[in-house]
Amino acid sequence: MKTPQAPGRRKFLKDSVALAGGLVIGFTLPLKGGRAWAADTPVAPVYPPNAFIRIGLDDSITIIVNKSEMGQGVYTSLPMLIAEELEADWSRIRVESAPVAVVYNHTSFGMQLTGGSSSIPSSWEQMRRVGASARVLLVRAAASLWSVPESECHAENSRVLHANSGQSLSYGALATAAAKLELPQDVDLKSAADFKLIGKSVKRLDTPEKVTGRAQYGLDVYLPGMLTVLVARSPVFGGKVRSFDATEARKVPGVQGVYQVPTGVAVAASGFWPAKTARELLEIVWDEGVGATLSTKGMREQYRALAKTPGLSARREGDAGGILEAAQQVIRADYEVPYLAHAAMEPLNVVVDLKPDQCTIWTGTQSQTMDHAMAAKTAGLLPEQVKIHTTFLGGGFGRRANPRSDFVIEAVQVALVVKKPVKVVWTREDDMRGGYYRPMWVDSVAGAIGQDGKPVAWRHTIVGQSIVADTPFESFMTHDGIDATSVEGAANLPYSIPNIEVGLHSPKNVVPVQWWRSVGHSHTAFVVETMMDELAHQAGQDEVQYRLALLEKSPRHAGVLKLAADKSGWGKAKLPAGHALGVAVHQSFDSVVAEIAEVSIEGGKVRVHRVVCAVDCGMVVNPDGVRQQVESAVVFGLSAALHGEISLDKGRVLQSNFHDYTPLRFSEMPKVEVHIVESHDRPTGIGEPGTPPIAPAVANALFKLTGKRLRQLPIDRATLA
Repeated sequence: MKTPQAPGRRKFLKDSVALAGGLVIGFTLPLKGGRAWAADTPVAPVYPPNAFIRIGLDDSITIIVNKSEMGQGVYTSLPMLIAEELEADWSRIRVESAPVAVVYNHTSFGMQLTGGSSSIPSSWEQMRRVGASARVLLVRAAASLWSVPESECHAENSRVLHANSGQSLSYGALATAAAKLELPQDVDLKSAADFKLIGKSVKRLDTPEKVTGRAQYGLDVYLPGMLTVLVARSPVFGGKVRSFDATEARKVPGVQGVYQVPTGVAVAASGFWPAKTARELLEIVWDEGVGATLSTKGMREQYRALAKTPGLSARREGDAGGILEAAQQVIRADYEVPYLAHAAMEPLNVVVDLKPDQCTIWTGTQSQTMDHAMAAKTAGLLPEQVKIHTTFLGGGFGRRANPRSDFVIEAVQVALVVKKPVKVVWTREDDMRGGYYRPMWVDSVAGAIGQDGKPVAWRHTIVGQSIVADTPFESFMTHDGIDATSVEGAANLPYSIPNIEVGLHSPKNVVPVQWWRSVGHSHTAFVVETMMDELAHQAGQDEVQYRLALLEKSPRHAGVLKLAADKSGWGKAKLPAGHALGVAVHQSFDSVVAEIAEVSIEGGKVRVHRVVCAVDCGMVVNPDGVRQQVESAVVFGLSAALHGEISLDKGRVLQSNFHDYTPLRFSEMPKVEVHIVESHDRPTGIGEPGTPPIAPAVANALFKLTGKRLRQLPIDRATLA
């Protein structure tokens, strides 16, 4: 593949973020792929260069990373791609977050966004070409200075060497000369056999800052004259302020003002505690609207009724309905999973410094392009008058990639009325009770097996809100009324079944929903993989062997399933009394993960002792990063499977903090083993694929222990005795 032709050197120097006397290089490389919407949305090439690499005269190498670091390790893995081809001294690598600019757009999504487990897949070739181009310029500059052929020079460990004469120059010494050269139109990339860095476990570059406390999160930003603001929002989704009395609130020492804003009533104070204390003293009369009629019980009844009727067709092969009616052995099951909160450790926060002709924002965002555009629109400024500084994110899981830019828009609205720099802080209760959620789902599934025990028909009806409805993403993520994220993991069932029917209902209500780690796969994997276990049990066959017999056309699924079974001792290991193994395998974000969970019941509570994971995510950049991501995905998914539930009554969310929306505790943490399939294929996503299989793996183990099928989450609400 050819590198896009670069513009002339003059424009390169003009458009680049220059380091005086150094080399600055970068370009975008449009690619297709990624999530479902990208394949039909090719991104137009964007050629004006902007900096991905800065090489200083002091030999420092700064990599500008265009993805948000929220714990997933992109501040290490993406620099590794550049450093590999640059032949850089890894000890000299530094990292900065990218400003908002077109050149930093995601190569598939066409906007600056971190999500869809796509950071490595989308950057795999782009970042390597950036590094290789810089290396070529440095070698070319050295060859010119020495008046020798380029072919006699090579780069190594941040130096260019001439073998015949023994001369060498550091990258810093060559940076000025290299910056005067034209970008190469094409570069050769290394073969995997020549990698020195890619594929090796590398310590994370952001760890020292986080350990020492130097890492800057949004809450760490302080500006002269800045006020801290908390907003009292409606207790019911869609509610509005009818009237309010702030008399007592204004008496709190440190309170500088109380203002009505579109989302509620904002209290501005000298610090967090006076703002919080004053907010609690506000007397607000709310117009609650239609949201006050919502309840989990009512939605459950509505969804269950819809699940009994045909939905919009997401997949139809053969005659599933007819076969199910005639079959002798049919299993029918209804499933329910609740709304889920993102529950990141760092609550939402935004710092805004708004002036008449410019707006500067500091926040942990996953969606720079959208947030930048909406901030400019809200402030009434031109895009070039708005700057966003992306800080570290204390967890994101999708919440900080909000399609409506809710928390950024609100912060700018607050700044417009306060007329001073502001830090708008959400408490955990604010986001838990008034944020955005993974949708609640009700599924109805029927499966029939033939005389050989193999499934002959499968019908799956899904009911739940669309996360892209009424957002800018709806036009290209919804086709024929089907939100692709609602049916992913169900409509692309990997098992060989001759008759398949998948339908979808997308009811609307005022509960705000958006993507949550692993998106639609977070519920479809639970349904598909527990039902597959039921069919295996009905057929009297081993669950692993049953799946393998149906995966002849899906070798990656079969590969991870065999690996997980082997490493777990499936069918061979003698388990402690009262322990059982459960299995699940699922593909998401182009990666395939099999998980086998060892489970027991202790004192009436579910105890997960060990989770064996086998992962096929293509070529691996940093194996330690893959293991960390899979481990964290298991923790995230297990937290939801065991405890996670957002429920409503009279339009109000009943949960508020970690005491009643419980993450996995240290005492509940299982041993997690991660086994990576060796692959020379392009990298695929890894941030989310470890989450979907854990709930069905645990539920399938619990069936062996109790004889009961779990079809409703979370598990700690189930009766297991």
